[in-house]
Amino acid sequence: MKKQLHPDSSRRAFLRACGCLGLALAAPSALARPEEGARHLRLHNLHTGEKVLATYWEKGVYIADERAAIDRVLRDHRSGDVHPIDPKLLDALWRLQQRLDIGGKPFMIISGYRSPKTNAALRQKGGGVAKKSFHMEGRAIDIRVPNRPLDQVYDAALAMQAGGVGYYAKSNFVHLDIGRVRRWRG
Repeated sequence: MKKQLHPDSSRRAFLRACGCLGLALAAPSALARPEEGARHLRLHNLHTGEKVLATYWEKGVYIADERAAIDRVLRDHRSGDVHPIDPKLLDALWRLQQRLDIGGKPFMIISGYRSPKTNAALRQKGGGVAKKSFHMEGRAIDIRVPNRPLDQVYDAALAMQAGGVGYYAKSNFVHLDIGRVRRWRG
């Protein structure tokens, strides 16, 4: 004797199967929950010689002491002013680090935070410094990566679509900020 099924049971089973299939086919980022890991950054300020290896985020939480260590290394080396670096910029650096697969190599820092006074002085000298630079808000950084061609760093940063990316061949650095998505060559 055949078992009688409720008229909606086959439909429900089908929809449930579709839902499971949808989860299985979802983007890896939807399945691999990045908030469960830790995010580390290794930075080397070329002007001060200071270095830091910081686990700035772990288990879904930004770690204040580690961020403070990063803020200190990324301070305005001309004035000594320290300013909080936007966590979105740190996340963009972390993603760039993953994309470039740089392992234990540090980001070489040309410029992190810049005080308004420093920014104004640099603007007076010329060199394409923006009047309302994201550096003054802790939302921009100028970097290079050891053993990586500048164009590779630039292309990887562009591919992230995280904000502005500038290529400065003469000065040998890439600018990364978390403003609107745009690109330029300086």
